[in-house]
Amino acid sequence: MRFASLVLFATALLANPLASPVAAQTGGNAISATTPSRTISLTISLGTATPGGGFPLYGNAFAQAMNVADPSLTIAPRNTKGSNENIPLLEKGELDLALVAGEPAYEAFAGIGRAPVRLKILTAIYSNPGMFVVRADSSYRTIRDLVGQPVAFGAKGSGLPILARYVLDGLGLKQDEDFKAIYLDRAGDGPAMVEDGRVAALWGAGIGWPGFAAVASSASGARFIAPSAEEITRIRAKHAFLKPLLVPAGSYPKQSEPIASLGSWSFVLTREDLPDDVAYRLAKTLHGVEATFCKQLAQACETTASNTVAAAPRPELIHPGVMKYFREIGVVK
Repeated sequence: MRFASLVLFATALLANPLASPVAAQTGGNAISATTPSRTISLTISLGTATPGGGFPLYGNAFAQAMNVADPSLTIAPRNTKGSNENIPLLEKGELDLALVAGEPAYEAFAGIGRAPVRLKILTAIYSNPGMFVVRADSSYRTIRDLVGQPVAFGAKGSGLPILARYVLDGLGLKQDEDFKAIYLDRAGDGPAMVEDGRVAALWGAGIGWPGFAAVASSASGARFIAPSAEEITRIRAKHAFLKPLLVPAGSYPKQSEPIASLGSWSFVLTREDLPDDVAYRLAKTLHGVEATFCKQLAQACETTASNTVAAAPRPELIHPGVMKYFREIGVVK
């Protein structure tokens, strides 16, 4: 194992048996795991995305939940440029696990624009209903209203611009031609750009996505713009892999009504050669604390064994070690 290595804590740890810090990626908050000196620790690298986005938020919470549940396990999150960097890093063995959005995963598994990947799914993490957010006092109310306007489509290298491209293509729109498309260096930069008028809208996805929460909590407030029912039908006629999804009421401040949209599921993917016993251990640890993880982070309520089976494009894409655990608990036969 190149990065997932068994490390026997030695003299330095014996001097301080409770010290096993894992640096957090955002906000300077440390994620710590207490590892007794008598145990052997399994260290796993986890690629997320740029600060301020949903992947670092989820990745830090994932690491914390896993590290607490198994004191001999250390998940070490790492900021990356997002899904489009995480996939090659996994292929090269420079990451053990990585968060990857549904659209880049779909393209990678299907071999669209590249050879098909041989990576595996550890878990589905959450659904990603895509939509725009604008200031509540703006005049924009439909996707067509945003044509010709400056729009922040997410961070460079993340999966968000890819989801937007499919959604807009289904409506006969081109992201870089029909909009003044802006791609961010940091996902966290988008909300301020909406607030001060540098962009008319910010594209994002998911329930509890930090960018949407920031705009909705701002002084101007937020209005969300998703495809209409007729537009969803048109988009799915061209891109059937996108699924109808719902953003429940109350997912964001002052959001009193549910929002219907469409999108896909994001995943934690593993490098191809992650040993079966390691994947089994990770799955057993994760799904043993589903309820605790849900209380820790709203998005994590969708991280379940049954959702992973339902969200995987094909069963064989789920890691064999994970499938062994799923058979034991009766999620698959």
